[in-house]
Amino acid sequence: MCFRPYKPGCDTDAVHRIWRETGWIEAGHEPHMDLFVDAGRSLVAEVAGEAECLVTTAAGVVRHLNVDLPMSCVTGVTTSRVARKQGLAGRLTAKAIAEDVADGAHVAALGMFEQGYYDRLGFGTGGYEHLVALDPARLDASRLPIARVPRRVTADDWEAVHANRLQRHRSHGACNLTSPLLTKAEMLEHKNGFGLGYDDSAGGGLSHHVFCGAKEDVKEGPYWVWWLAWTTPAQLLELLALLRNLGDQVNLVRLREPAGVQLQDLMDKPFQRFRISERTKFEATTGAVAYWQMRICDVGECLAATRLSRGEIRFNLRLSDPIETRLPEDASWRGVAGDYVVTLGATSGATTGRDTTLPTLSGTVNAFTRLWLGVRPATGLAITDDLEGPPELLEALDDVLRLPAPHPDWDF
Repeated sequence: MCFRPYKPGCDTDAVHRIWRETGWIEAGHEPHMDLFVDAGRSLVAEVAGEAECLVTTAAGVVRHLNVDLPMSCVTGVTTSRVARKQGLAGRLTAKAIAEDVADGAHVAALGMFEQGYYDRLGFGTGGYEHLVALDPARLDASRLPIARVPRRVTADDWEAVHANRLQRHRSHGACNLTSPLLTKAEMLEHKNGFGLGYDDSAGGGLSHHVFCGAKEDVKEGPYWVWWLAWTTPAQLLELLALLRNLGDQVNLVRLREPAGVQLQDLMDKPFQRFRISERTKFEATTGAVAYWQMRICDVGECLAATRLSRGEIRFNLRLSDPIETRLPEDASWRGVAGDYVVTLGATSGATTGRDTTLPTLSGTVNAFTRLWLGVRPATGLAITDDLEGPPELLEALDDVLRLPAPHPDWDF
């Protein structure tokens, strides 16, 4: 078995076959896949002369409070039918992450197909995302503006759409993926995709837009909102008003709740709608699921960028990192396991070593990443994850690390 970079032309048919076998594309959608492959780093595992496993990553940033950190996003991990259960995907993903870290990534992120698999590479589960299904006609007209006539946003506008996504409002945990090819691929990939937006930016560029699609019935829905890009609260409300305007024909719209907003505040008689639509094709409901994961790849850089406003705390940190057993021997990055002296406060940081006068927090990089992001408090992670320390230290961490819920706001 050989792990190596993807070779366009030589490996193209083989990786297309991998994605068809795994159900990631249908026949005829291969050009969409090629955009994902071309948007970043692509590695393959070769078995008997053929590429049988493909891992793709893309460069981006993740926001921690008000600071953007360079990020490696794992955009695809796929193995063909003939190469399952050989450990290829885990080792190839570890290699790709190590190469991205060598190029400057401080954090890695991915979307998981199931909880547990990527824990073996040091990833910790992110926070819950609220997935809301609503009747757009029930959005409260008294709380929304009258939407102006928008312009159509099509796949031909992919460069303007990507630029608008990069400039959108971003809260804690929000991610940007750098390559515009990823936005182009997503716009082409989504069935019956369409966008609506406004050109209010300086110079007349796209200022805010919504991109939707209908998986089945274009006439009645459900419609899926794949993303909203906005900068000001007024722009968000105008996009929601556009969705409301679809309600004379479309019976259900599904979307991820924007960070910091409670969509139920904008619904007219939500519980009535929940009851009368129960167990129908157009069931209005709100659910929560945690489907993304992240991991710290450079403890010193991540903590140096951390700015907290509630006092200061110092402690020893003893980290383990499961990725090290899956890294190739020649990888320059070996994970982040080790002993650190950590300061968290208005100025934070971490140095290697140990201070015998300080209490010790021990755990996996998985759990510590969740703590650093604010997914769950230290006292909660000590119950459900691999994190332990004196009760006084855990409670002090709860007090200092009071962070907003992290939301990537970009599916990957």
